[in-house]
Amino acid sequence: MPFARLATATTPTSHLGLGLAAIGRPGYINLGREKDLGETRTVETLRARTHELLDAAYAQGVRYFDAARSYGRSEEFLADWLTTHPDLDDIVVGSKWGYTYTADWTTDAEKHEVKDHSVRTYDRQRGETAELLGDRLDLYQIHSVTPDSPALTDKQLHARLAELAATGVTVGFSTSGPAQADAIRAALTVTVDGEPLFRTVQSTYNALETSAGPALAEAHDAGLTVIVKEGMANGRLAEPYAPDALKAVAEETSLGADAIALALILREPWAGVALSGAATVDQLASNLHAAVVDLNDDQLARLAALAEDPHTYWEKRGQLPWH
Repeated sequence: MPFARLATATTPTSHLGLGLAAIGRPGYINLGREKDLGETRTVETLRARTHELLDAAYAQGVRYFDAARSYGRSEEFLADWLTTHPDLDDIVVGSKWGYTYTADWTTDAEKHEVKDHSVRTYDRQRGETAELLGDRLDLYQIHSVTPDSPALTDKQLHARLAELAATGVTVGFSTSGPAQADAIRAALTVTVDGEPLFRTVQSTYNALETSAGPALAEAHDAGLTVIVKEGMANGRLAEPYAPDALKAVAEETSLGADAIALALILREPWAGVALSGAATVDQLASNLHAAVVDLNDDQLARLAALAEDPHTYWEKRGQLPWH
């Protein structure tokens, strides 16, 4: 398991990762992103922004970097950065397949990405990822598995993924939607030749959406590394959008609401890596303060009251505009 590298890391930020969803393409659903990136979002501008963030993240102890085929040119940008740092052997690189980016570098496309978990899509996207990341890829995940996903039952696909795992690449999956817990538990039962197929799970979990928590604990107990995405709920838990209770705790600790939101994740015993989705170096620096946050019982109780019904949470998420 490549994540064993993080287990021996000495930096307090080693269990925070950098996700490239918000900076690998010009349009995304994070609140405030139009201010973060401004109007100039050419390929070269976002390539430079990505490299700047990767440099800052590595310098501050971050060792996991997360991309996807559907995150615009995120794999390309990450591959470029890795090429200029061939000596870095202490990082873990993950990507995902299952969505195809279709926005053609625009912010107003009718569809920004198209989901397809077929073997044909896997074969195509696996080749595309290999061309860019080569042997630097440590983890390949099925993107956004839901309980009705054919990826949970397609034996041919499972065999393909097992072949990939036999080459040394860890195979995992991510989840989305109000039934994440059901998808996680279904994925835990998938085996090839009697052995569990998946070794990692990446799910949405944050102060507003906690429904996957028990299933993620089960996955951790089963030996999977848990990666948490959307820890700031696409900006809903960051300034200036954060709920009053979160802002109050942030003020009490003299840290940002974003750091408190990520600290809530890191304190879970099953959380292996919590992703930052920072779009600026300043946001990243603030996010990384999560590693030193210490919350008392009263603060934790106030924050626990923020949790929403998962269907309500995902309905609100679905209404966020692409900026």
